[in-house]
Amino acid sequence: MKLYTAFDLHANNSYAAIIDQEGHKVAGKKLINDPQVVLEFLKPHQKDIMGIVVESTFNWYWLVDNLMDCGYKVHLANTTAIQKYNGLKHSGDKEDAFWLAELLRLNILPEGHIYPKEERPIRDLLRKRSHLVRLRTSLILSLQNIVDRNCGKRIKVKDIKKRKEDLVAPFFEGNDDLSLTGKISKEAIDFFTAKILTVENFVEDKLELKKPYQYLLSIPGIGKIPGLTIMLETGPVERFEKVGNYVSYCRKVSTRWTSNDKTKGKGNKKNGNKYLAWAFSEAAEFSRRYDEKAKAFYNRKMQKTNFMVAHNALAHKLARAAYHIMKDQVPFMPDKLFSS
Repeated sequence: MKLYTAFDLHANNSYAAIIDQEGHKVAGKKLINDPQVVLEFLKPHQKDIMGIVVESTFNWYWLVDNLMDCGYKVHLANTTAIQKYNGLKHSGDKEDAFWLAELLRLNILPEGHIYPKEERPIRDLLRKRSHLVRLRTSLILSLQNIVDRNCGKRIKVKDIKKRKEDLVAPFFEGNDDLSLTGKISKEAIDFFTAKILTVENFVEDKLELKKPYQYLLSIPGIGKIPGLTIMLETGPVERFEKVGNYVSYCRKVSTRWTSNDKTKGKGNKKNGNKYLAWAFSEAAEFSRRYDEKAKAFYNRKMQKTNFMVAHNALAHKLARAAYHIMKDQVPFMPDKLFSS
């Protein structure tokens, strides 16, 4: 007898559901998030289980790893692509788990990529760097606003970031309250800068761009950290059938629903990988400053539209280039990318 299993996964518990090849319910139970408890529940059915679905939630690593170590075939459900039947009167963890199992039985489950266990820690470390950068940026913007309000002047980001020289204190001389505000802000920003550099140095010493990704650094605006981010977040580029699939995953495709040429709402603009979205946005920002062909493309777009549209158009171009570079293992070709 063929069985299909699914877990509706939460922070401290999950609901496990098992159905047979006809779609009939065989077993279902709410379990605490403990590997032994989960494996004991599955053990009586192990030889008949054809596959197990696990939701792609924030905490899927432990469950997927334990199931795969025990020989189960695991499918990671792409939850953003799964739709429920709208006519349901009641929906909960139990119903969601059985629905996932049913999608697997029917072979129509939208799946996500199970990233290799060995490479996840270094990827998560780079994600922590991204978190630290966002925290530092919020502090920088706050400090800039304080200077604007009280001094009527604008302090440059590069001046705030300087660690060997304090260019913030002079703005608040003569006012003890503002001086303390500036001092605390500057010390916090310097702290995060030091931690960001620690992560960068560690990653750069430990990791090199692999062969399929070695030409990423030929793309204008992509340095080693964004290049490593693209490599780790992309994974095997072959999992993206077409360039459009990859660019969409990078969140560089606009989302809009239309009917009869009229807008009927928007899709999920956050569907995709936010770290790839950051990498190509950073590349677009630096390339428009320092690469002549990228700057010319950006300026042409700016003449017809606004800053954000031009920026996103350039990021979209660079994401498309990255796909072909990784897939074909060729260097960046600016004339080909910016010919139109």
